[in-house]
Amino acid sequence: MALVEIFTDGACSGNPGKGGYGTILRFGPHEKELSEGYRLTTNNRMELMAVIAGLEALNKEGLQVRITSDSEYVVNAVSKGWVFNWERKNFKDKANPDLWKRFLVSYRKQHIEFRWIKGHNGHAENERCDKLAVAASQKANLLVDAGFENSK
Repeated sequence: MALVEIFTDGACSGNPGKGGYGTILRFGPHEKELSEGYRLTTNNRMELMAVIAGLEALNKEGLQVRITSDSEYVVNAVSKGWVFNWERKNFKDKANPDLWKRFLVSYRKQHIEFRWIKGHNGHAENERCDKLAVAASQKANLLVDAGFENSK
């Protein structure tokens, strides 16, 4: 089975503040970039949103997917099984339950492997995602992160 690679990064100026995410999807020689900005969000929400955007852009189920992220929050939550424990407890007292629930819907449609990398360390795709995220966060027409107020 061919591998789909997803590279992600989130950015936020102020926490909470203006933020954005950047995502690169790669399947063989094909690449697609995604990004979006929000006027009130957090860095962790943008890191998670970058992953969600990549997964939701996939048009088939059952794919082999490798997600490369510099977010220990996202990678550890999945790799160490924390998010599944949070789900069993209905995300009680956890941040971003709206996004974690959304993530889990897409996560369960694919065969996903997470890879953590150190951010701002010269990884080409991570640097591109960072530029996409920062540019999206600086756009004049930022979206309201509608779930932010209820994310805690």
